[in-house]
Amino acid sequence: MNPIEQKIQNLIYQSLQNLSDELENELLKQPNKNTKIYGVDGNLDSLALVSLISDIEMGLSDEMGIDITIADEKAMSQRSSPFKDVSTLSAYISKLIDEKTTQAPCQ
Repeated sequence: MNPIEQKIQNLIYQSLQNLSDELENELLKQPNKNTKIYGVDGNLDSLALVSLISDIEMGLSDEMGIDITIADEKAMSQRSSPFKDVSTLSAYISKLIDEKTTQAPCQ
């Protein structure tokens, strides 16, 4: 795992831990890459997912200087949800960052 992916994963862990007390969900206190986030057997409902995404987007902006939108039409229309677990979400965010940094600037 490269350093950026590690930072993303740590940011997701931190955001889930922050939600654990609010949601009174013990499974979120010590998340790992297989921790279910949303969907079948997920630990978050749709409202908590929105909160998590907001926290992650703010963390990416504050800690890494990266401004991206995680929950957009592209994310919601995928056959396999990027919000299934920590591993799929971190891979999806990493892909979004790669796409943003490789786009040619508009002229």
